[in-house]
Amino acid sequence: MMSAAACFLLFIGLVAVLGPPVLRRVTHGGLAPRLGVIAWSAAIAAVVLSWAMAALLVVVDLLRYRAPGESMLGACLARLQESIGGVDTAFEVAGVAAATAVVSITVWITGRLAVGLMRLRIRTHGHARRARLIGHQVRGVDAVVIDNAERVAYCAAGRPHAVVITTAALAALDDRQVQAVLAHERAHLAGHHAQILAVLRVLAASLPGMTLFTAGAVEVGRLLEMCADDRAARAHGSRALLSGLLALCAPAQVPDGALGAGNIALLDRAGRLASPPRRAEKVRVCLLSAAVVAMVTAAPLALAVLEVTGTMWCLPMAS
Repeated sequence: MMSAAACFLLFIGLVAVLGPPVLRRVTHGGLAPRLGVIAWSAAIAAVVLSWAMAALLVVVDLLRYRAPGESMLGACLARLQESIGGVDTAFEVAGVAAATAVVSITVWITGRLAVGLMRLRIRTHGHARRARLIGHQVRGVDAVVIDNAERVAYCAAGRPHAVVITTAALAALDDRQVQAVLAHERAHLAGHHAQILAVLRVLAASLPGMTLFTAGAVEVGRLLEMCADDRAARAHGSRALLSGLLALCAPAQVPDGALGAGNIALLDRAGRLASPPRRAEKVRVCLLSAAVVAMVTAAPLALAVLEVTGTMWCLPMAS
């Protein structure tokens, strides 16, 4: 089991180091934003699940230890004991301490994630509720309208969800632009983008030293905006959406946890809408993204299968 745990940790290290630059290179242009989101999410999920598997294997191996030789860790301890003398109690204490450390780290990360998600959920649901209370309806506008001097349109997940647009934004946009911008926000809600970003942002806040998580939260945020752009552009045209987004590009405050139409990577998104990529280039990026997803998904699954079937070959223990 310790051999398998070491392989999972090695995989985590490789993905943590090589993942961000490779994923940025493949996905940053937004030629295939949905596959880009899947690629980043798959890499992050693979790292999280691999850590969980490594922690589980370490704990199980340590719990199996009763006397030297009963487990892989026990075999290592037996050799050390032969070389430095009988110190069974000290090694047992060290094993318990190691298991406690692994479990404590895992519980801490899980707790941070659960608390962060709960707090964010409370804030977004609360804002959606308040927006419906203070806002009003305008004929022909399928959204909650709030009196505000800032040009803003955003969505807030709740029960029910709320798509919000300010009176200043309505004054700055024509009818086609309004419909395109609101379609962008409804695309966020339909794709559960707020929930995806919430998980990634809480992970990044819990482990700020993990570049894969921090970069992933930023890049996935950009790509989700592009996904929503594509869906809105198919329904209302790229020109209406682009001009609407540019009209909302003035700095404005969007509530924490909400997704605003015009406040993330607007220049990159405008370039995509104004100059769609060539088909061959898009196909190339799709293939590269699919290859990344396949690799980061297959590796931990293969390790798990090898461990379950008892054919783990990675880092074999010397006899």
